[in-house]
Amino acid sequence: MREKNAPKLSQKAYESFTYHLSVRALRAGQLISQRELVSLTGLPLGAIRELIPRLEAEGLIHTIPQRWICIVEVDSKLVKHAFEFRLFMEIQAVKYFTKHASDNLVGKLLNETKGIITLCELEGSSNIISSSLIVDAQTVDWKLHEHIIKTLNNKIIIDAYRVNAIKIRLIKLEQTSLTPANVISTMNEHLDIIHAVQLRDPSAAEREIVKHIENARLRVLGN
Repeated sequence: MREKNAPKLSQKAYESFTYHLSVRALRAGQLISQRELVSLTGLPLGAIRELIPRLEAEGLIHTIPQRWICIVEVDSKLVKHAFEFRLFMEIQAVKYFTKHASDNLVGKLLNETKGIITLCELEGSSNIISSSLIVDAQTVDWKLHEHIIKTLNNKIIIDAYRVNAIKIRLIKLEQTSLTPANVISTMNEHLDIIHAVQLRDPSAAEREIVKHIENARLRVLGN
């Protein structure tokens, strides 16, 4: 029974770990012990020990003697490599997405993006974005890119992209602050991508995704 349940617990541990990264309960460069991860995730030590090799293989942590774990640090090398990987993957994926995404999906993504822009404009006068709108904006942001990749229907690509996306999100959490202005800027870039997809113009979609990813990189660097 224990062997049968172990993979499920290990997956739960992985999901809990990445969730706590996304809400900043775990931070880039942080040192944490296995016991502290047990306390944080509410999962047994065995599941945490099974989790560690996976996290290390994915480049999300490195281990230190005496059972300490160091979460990957956000530095110029990580930013460079993560954004280069993202650009390489999404250039090809968006061209495929442009040809094969359904009109219903594209329309839904368009409406969700416009909805975020409208809400941000309503909050824009204070230059402060509410926590609920941050969550909604991030969800809409990530959803577009995830759909672009998932349309390829290639598990190897999807899994590799998912790991890199965790690093991108960690970078953004450490390096950028969300305001109505920069959320609107990001969503307008999404609109440009979606409009190119609506026109079924792969070359235009490629240009817009390249511009968007480069702008995202510059926002992280504070330029």
